[in-house]
Amino acid sequence: MARIAGVNIPTAKRVVIALTYIHGIGDAKAKEICDKVGIPAERRVNELSDADVIQIRESIDADYVVEGDLRREVSMNIKRLLDMGIYRGLRHRRNLPVRGQRTHTNARTRKGPARAIAGKKK
Repeated sequence: MARIAGVNIPTAKRVVIALTYIHGIGDAKAKEICDKVGIPAERRVNELSDADVIQIRESIDADYVVEGDLRREVSMNIKRLLDMGIYRGLRHRRNLPVRGQRTHTNARTRKGPARAIAGKKK
């Protein structure tokens, strides 16, 4: 099992798909990494040599922010918004949608399950 950026990537899958298991790497970045290292898109992880895995690991470490560092950076950005007290920070603090979506009827994912209001029945 190959371990890249602290994540055990699945061995039976193609390299491009397996790299997306790393937080911070999606389809486009995975293809970009494979092109940079020179690995064909059809090759599977269990067909990679140790040198290929090391090359991928070094490429990711040098050029991308992934896993723990990325999570820390995102949480620090949100904390900065909260501390400054700007509108986006207030939306984060109240667990409401941050990017202008309506909340009158939708936003159940962000707000959580609906709670009944006492005395509302007519």
